[in-house]
Amino acid sequence: MTPAKTLNALTKRYGGVAALTDLTLDVPAGSIFGFLGPNGAGKTTALKILAGLSRATSGTATIDGVPVGVQGAHRSRVGYLAQEPRFYGWMTGRQTLEYVASFYAVETSRRQVDELLELVGLADAGDRATKTYSGGMRQRLGIAQALAGNPSVVLLDEPAAALDPLGRHDVLEIMRRLRGDKTIFYSTHILDDVERVSDHVAILDHGRLVVSAPTAELVASAPGTVRVVLIGASDSTAASLAGLPGVSRVAPAGREDDEWSYDITIRDGQTRLVQREVMRLAADAGLIVAANRQQAPGLEEVFLSIVDKERAA
Repeated sequence: MTPAKTLNALTKRYGGVAALTDLTLDVPAGSIFGFLGPNGAGKTTALKILAGLSRATSGTATIDGVPVGVQGAHRSRVGYLAQEPRFYGWMTGRQTLEYVASFYAVETSRRQVDELLELVGLADAGDRATKTYSGGMRQRLGIAQALAGNPSVVLLDEPAAALDPLGRHDVLEIMRRLRGDKTIFYSTHILDDVERVSDHVAILDHGRLVVSAPTAELVASAPGTVRVVLIGASDSTAASLAGLPGVSRVAPAGREDDEWSYDITIRDGQTRLVQREVMRLAADAGLIVAANRQQAPGLEEVFLSIVDKERAA
């Protein structure tokens, strides 16, 4: 696919601190692209540079072939949702969208504003002052204002951060509807959402790109995981499981009465070994094994594995 956005050796420094280092990335046109990383990884910095709100220390970026710059022509092609969107409280939702659209070289009719309000679930609140909006409603309005100028590329910084599960579902549906028509580049910590809607994923850590790949390929590369449920376990059981051959990581998954659940991440090709070792450990400790089953990998396992390996290197 033709890149809608290209970043080439993008670097941003604040004094002696590097927020981004040599970030090179192609974002396919029409894709939904998830931009992941721990807090402080540099995701918001990259989004602000692409939006024209910050200047890179070095490196280049283009959107639809147009160079990115603080006062650049690329800004007419970009819509941007900040992590914590803020609006003039005395303006209505409708007035806010009309105001934002006025900065673009397009005319936005009342019908188009109505369609945007409908798209984000604010049709009944469009004529209310934004100061009366809840946090979730402001987030929805933020998505609508990012679309107000009919941009080809939409940058969303944590678009579902302030939303309840129903609101998150609605945001994902909005993104699905825009697939192919817009390129959506968004950051998030909600990995389940990324796996559900994203075509491509990039993982950033300490300002450096760790991996970029189609989502399905990345999930397929995940290490095996085993869900173990033990009856009669204790606080020390997780450490005992972590010491078994073939185990790379143990995450407690909950407790119900006397049943303790654990998710065990397996080193390559050693699932059967780990399952046998779990049975041996349980027998030695007098525990009852209620479950010891392999699970399909998910993006969360991939993310944790990649970040853990990067920090151990």
